Amino acid sequence: MDLTDYLEKVKDQKTFIEFAKALQEDKKDENKKEKESPSDPYSHGRNGWENTTIEGYLESAIAWAEDSDFGNRVDKKKNLWKKFAMFLYGGKIYE
Repeated sequence: MDLTDYLEKVKDQKTFIEFAKALQEDKKDENKKEKESPSDPYSHGRNGWENTTIEGYLESAIAWAEDSDFGNRVDKKKNLWKKFAMFLYGGKIYE
């Protein structure tokens, strides 16, 4: 299953943890790929990770939350598990 499939399925604690594990595995996979064949330093990583440090990751997650009204502009649903999963995903993809 693709990482975005896990994100779309988040609805409760169990599915949030499944998403978080999939996100972790996605980053491990990218780290392995980057060791074998580094991507351009001015581009995202092999799996689309824009941020390689915890500081950069959190900065982007926070920027995503501020710019999207914590996902309210993207998803009007009030599911907090999904919103927090989107926050974590934002740390991966947001510049």
